Formats: sequence, C-alpha cells, structure tokens
Amino acid sequence: MRGKAGLVVGLAIGYVLGTRAGRERYEQIKEQWLKVWHLEPVQEQVGKVKDFAKSTAMALPSTLWDSAVKVTQAASSKGTAGQKLDAALKVSKDSADDIGAAAKTSAKAARDAAEEAVDDISKTLRDGA
Repeated sequence: MRGKAGLVVGLAIGYVLGTRAGRERYEQIKEQWLKVWHLEPVQEQVGKVKDFAKSTAMALPSTLWDSAVKVTQAASSKGTAGQKLDAALKVSKDSADDIGAAAKTSAKAARDAAEEAVDDISKTLRDGA
C-alpha cells in the first residue's frame, strides 16, 4: 500500500510540475489538493505526525546531554592525564554510538509514523471521506 500511495503522490507532483495545460489546469489541481488537505481525517493525521515528531525530537537532546555529562566525568576522574584522556575517549566513542542509535531510532519511528499517516489518509480517501 505504501508503494501505491507513494506512486500516486509522485505522479501527481510530476503532473503538476510538468503539465503544459497552463495556469487554469494548475489552479484546478491546486484547488483539489487543498480540498483533500483540509479534510478532517487528513488534518487529524497531520496532527498525529506533528505530535510524534515533537516527542521524538525531545529524546535526542536528552541523549546528547547524558553523553556530555559522561565525557566530562571521565575527563575529570582520578588518574594521570593519559588515563583521563583514554577514559574520556572511550566514553566519547560509546556516547557517539548511543547518539547514533537514538538518532536512527527517532528517524525510523518518524518514517513509520509518516507511512502510517499516508496509509490512513489513502484509506479515508478511498472510502469516500
């Protein structure tokens, strides 16, 4: 279903951008698109995606802060300068891995939410809104 919805959206965008029918046809297409965009089910899905994006966006700064604290603690631990540097570098690498994993998880979750929204919108439009 996702592939079909993506194909339909891609074809619609391609037609709008590549049409030679002139301004009048463009305005007709734009008017129809705005009607669909402002349907209540579509706006509900847009709201869900926005809320989800806000919540996942808040997880990444938390991971960044925790990582910075860990590196600072490692650099200020007891030992020689070399030991402190080694500890800070090890924690930095681990923290970078954690940040990368958090970013990947957030991106995947956002992509999944967007695909679900597209599927819900497609179903609503297919069922006659």
